[in-house]
Amino acid sequence: MPPMIDATHDPRLRSWVSGADDHGDFPIQNLPLGMFSPPQATPRAGVAIGDHILDLKAAAQAGLIVNECAALAAGASDGLNALLAAGSAVRADLRAQLSRLLEAGSPKRAAAEPMLHAQADCTLHLPARIGDYTDFYVGIHHATNIGKLFRPDNPLLPNYKYVPIGYHGRASSIRPSGAPVRRPVGQQSGGDSGPVFGPCKRLDYELEMGVWIGSGNPLGEPIDIARAPDAIAGLSLLNDWSARDIQAWEYQPLGPFLSKSFLSTVSPWIVTAEALAPFRIAQPARPEGDPAPLPYLLDEADQAGGAFAIMLEAFISTARMRQEGIAPHLLSRGPASNMYWTVAQMVAHHSVNGCNLQSGDLLGTGTISAPTRDGFGSLMELSSGGKEPVALPTGESRSFLEDGDRISLRGVMEASGYRSIGFGACDGIVEPVR
Repeated sequence: MPPMIDATHDPRLRSWVSGADDHGDFPIQNLPLGMFSPPQATPRAGVAIGDHILDLKAAAQAGLIVNECAALAAGASDGLNALLAAGSAVRADLRAQLSRLLEAGSPKRAAAEPMLHAQADCTLHLPARIGDYTDFYVGIHHATNIGKLFRPDNPLLPNYKYVPIGYHGRASSIRPSGAPVRRPVGQQSGGDSGPVFGPCKRLDYELEMGVWIGSGNPLGEPIDIARAPDAIAGLSLLNDWSARDIQAWEYQPLGPFLSKSFLSTVSPWIVTAEALAPFRIAQPARPEGDPAPLPYLLDEADQAGGAFAIMLEAFISTARMRQEGIAPHLLSRGPASNMYWTVAQMVAHHSVNGCNLQSGDLLGTGTISAPTRDGFGSLMELSSGGKEPVALPTGESRSFLEDGDRISLRGVMEASGYRSIGFGACDGIVEPVR
């Protein structure tokens, strides 16, 4: 069963950490997990609270957190895999202890306060060792928009509404927010004269969610849709940067390859499944005439609460905009509920053939777009494949990304009666080929 709402979600909770109560992403009701290095120190587990990070290793060693979660937090030096694998009960215990430790009036404040570090002074790492990465294609409006560019009369292929489409990506090139985005080089179509080789000219972003696997499954034993939520440790933001011209040349017959594997950016904090409990909503009903999911993908509880009330946004800031002090320009805004398949359906389908998912594996949702242009999740859609450039406040325009452009993804969860929480930064600046 998905995690339940408890005292840690109380909107009346306040924290003694300065600035946490007014923080847009990380109030005490969030408590996302990640890996960080304090100044002149080695990587260790941490929890984000306001603009600070609490050192979980130090807290565990001092006895400020106890039980199994303390040992797992203290032992995390290269990723949170063991803590994620321990399951919801262990993470919920850690969350409850941290909530009591960080709430206003905590008797342990004096002991915990020296263990806080300003995020700005720390280095953030990937939150887990990513063994495998699979990118899905569950944003139906994105799939339709892209399909229209190539197949105007038949944008969605016949299998789309029956099977969660995905491809196996490259885990080694995933980086946390802030890592530079080196413009890739590769083969592109040169028309009748054959392919050309050189820098990508149609570099794009993709507004996605990242799904972190907690407890996986043994090889040969699928994860049933009813227990798929138990395998999901939490969510992050994900930008699966795409070289559209390289992709167009290589994707047939086996799909994306070098057009995707050069870099993917993930927000470094895992908003845990436990923190997400108040923001679960019903999966939107399928349009009339669409087929019902096959039985292995259909669960009443998942349909009733397997989607999330997350508002996603993408911003661009060109080098000129930053030089002139102009605020980032909003490219798109739309809800994550525009996913045709739930994250539980992604997990169930991924494992139905016996594939073994492992703790720390990352699944991407694929680009999440809204039905209208103001919610399109990529420049490929916004510019109609480069035919209609996007106008920017400086008088510049973009069909695809240019060197110096920064893309920033943001996500906020809101629900009536609860404190809104967010994911933090998922940013990357495009650098030229060297």
